[in-house]
Amino acid sequence: MAIVDSRIVGQSRSTKIFYAVVRALVVGLCRILLRLRVVGLENVPKTGAFGVAPTHRSTIVIPVASAATRRRMRFMGKDSIWKFKVIGKAMTGLGAFPVTRGSADLEALKRCIAVLQSGEPLVMFPEGTRHYGPEVQPLFDGAAYVALKTGVPIVPAGISGTEDVMRSGSKAIRFKKCRMVIGKPIVAEVPGGGRASREQIAELTVTLQGELQKLLDEANRLIR
Repeated sequence: MAIVDSRIVGQSRSTKIFYAVVRALVVGLCRILLRLRVVGLENVPKTGAFGVAPTHRSTIVIPVASAATRRRMRFMGKDSIWKFKVIGKAMTGLGAFPVTRGSADLEALKRCIAVLQSGEPLVMFPEGTRHYGPEVQPLFDGAAYVALKTGVPIVPAGISGTEDVMRSGSKAIRFKKCRMVIGKPIVAEVPGGGRASREQIAELTVTLQGELQKLLDEANRLIR
């Protein structure tokens, strides 16, 4: 599959209107059915690109994370979804962009960078796949790399309760309460504007993990 330019895909007015309508519905349902409460909305940038880095405990975390801002946030999706025209169009409108499953990480990173360079927020899951329990697992360094490459801040978010809403291997949704605590943006800049070193990427990754642990602890405390 040829690489699709993320700076072009999903930029039409109609897709953005579609996202706004669906987001309002989804967030409204989350607030009612999941009793979702969000702390720290003032930490989310009102303009410009930024990366949102939430903890990942369930597939339901994407609609929950959309409560962080009314702006459309982009996220990666398996390119096979776009084989079905109607579904692919809907996913694009909802902020997804295609990445080839099993492809080199470089392809996904390039697309993430293109999204941020277009000025839109991007959801990145630094833990990678879903994890369970109160401990934030060692992070992949992709989020730090993309942030340093583009110079955008990372907004960490601890989300609690989602693993009780949709458990691993289950398609059933249980109406359990959720909490999201959003931290202050982490500045991701390379001094002098040069190329980020491995040490700088690793340092930012460690900083992000520490912030995510604090936020997840706070979200877990609020849910009890």
